Amino acid sequence: MNFFKKKIYRLLSSRKVLKLIFIYYKIFGEKNNKNLGFDFKNKPSRLLIVSETLKRKNFSSYLEIGCFDNELFNYIKVPDKVGVDPIKGGTVKLTSDEFFKINKKKFDCIWIDGLHTYKQVKKDIVNSLNSLNHEGIIFVHDCLPNNIEAQRRYRCTNDWNGDVWKALVEMRTNINLDVFTINADHGIGCILKRKNTNLLKINTTNFIKLKFKDFFQNHKSLMNIIEYNDFLKKF
Repeated sequence: MNFFKKKIYRLLSSRKVLKLIFIYYKIFGEKNNKNLGFDFKNKPSRLLIVSETLKRKNFSSYLEIGCFDNELFNYIKVPDKVGVDPIKGGTVKLTSDEFFKINKKKFDCIWIDGLHTYKQVKKDIVNSLNSLNHEGIIFVHDCLPNNIEAQRRYRCTNDWNGDVWKALVEMRTNINLDVFTINADHGIGCILKRKNTNLLKINTTNFIKLKFKDFFQNHKSLMNIIEYNDFLKKF
């Protein structure tokens, strides 16, 4: 089964398929040729942010959803770590849905970087909240797409964030979750199980219907963007 999953993954990542999806979106998708200008070159990396968080809080358990080449997973040094990826990397060859169905453990820190779609990320966040220790933290990668091509629901370019940002927007409307986004490494969402300190009020309950134009015009307020130094003060 894993063999066929790898074949499908390679097919969907091939240049020809990406080009076809790119052309489809150009014809039928939302139009926006502007770029937000996010520049993460001189910002802290996810390796630094996650590893330093674990050290500062003396966390001992870590779960990673979506490991790919294990760049982050291998960098993390804690006694108890689990990596979940059905295709490549990690320690558990299951989808995140399959893993959470059988998981009984709780973790201090959870990193979500699996399928970059609103629906899947929302499920991963909800399941992670149920698997999070008291005073733990959830990180969500790819929350700040630079342009509309990077945030398409289906991958059409090499740099792909998907519509992960919509899941963070929805979490920001929950009074019992404190949610913000670090301006680093393609946008790192942070979710804490505590009273929301900056509740988002937005006129929608159907978050998948949000458009890139909504993100483009209101990304600072929607995502509650902060710098890494401000994150250190908050957590």
